[in-house]
Parts: sequence; structure tokens; C-alpha cells
Amino acid sequence: MLDDELWALIEPLLPPWPERSPGPRPVPDRRCLQGILYVLYNDIGWQLLPPELGFSSGQTCWRRLVRWQEAGVFDRLHRLLLARLHAAGELDWSRACVDASRIRARKVPRDRSVTGRPQEDGQ
Repeated sequence: MLDDELWALIEPLLPPWPERSPGPRPVPDRRCLQGILYVLYNDIGWQLLPPELGFSSGQTCWRRLVRWQEAGVFDRLHRLLLARLHAAGELDWSRACVDASRIRARKVPRDRSVTGRPQEDGQ
């Protein structure tokens, strides 16, 4: 599900685990990532991740996903993959679209309507 070449790109982006006291070792990152991909690909709830697949629990995979998202792993991976595809000439930028809007919100006093006139009772 996750080939060695892709894992070699992803693994260096993952945050290191802090030194732990003696106890159970955390589930390997690769196994958690495979569980995350399984849940997303099959569009199932985290609690429905089959334990017999060996990816650990859905809750463990979900916590790892949140940890990695907060660490910016997926943003860095996205930029890395785009750069590699661009360098290989595999991106067609003529089909790219950028869309954004920016509107300054004005504060309106509570006693005024949107039109800027004071509101009268009953309106």
C-alpha cells in the first residue's frame, strides 16, 4: 500500500518521537501511515479500521494524523511532491487555477443597520 520509494520521501518529514520512559514502544510511523491511508481510501470511520490488518487502532492512527498535521508534515510533503513532478516535467501548469478573494469586513455598531442608518423600534 505504501511503497519504499514513497516512504523514503515521507519518513524524513516526520517529527521525531521524544525520548520515552520504559514502556511499550509507539506503533511504527509507517504502519500508522498505512492505517491512515486505508481509512481515507476506503472512506470508513476511524473506529472501523480492522485490527487484523496490523495498522494499530483507528484511534492511534487518528492521533498520529493530527500530530503530523500540526507539525506541517503534509504541507511539506505536498511542496516536495510538486517540486519533483515539476522537475520531471510532469505538471501541466496551463491547467492550474488560483482562486482567492479578500474582502475587508467592516464593523457595524449594534444600533445601526447594514445601511448605516439607526434602526427604529419595530424594524
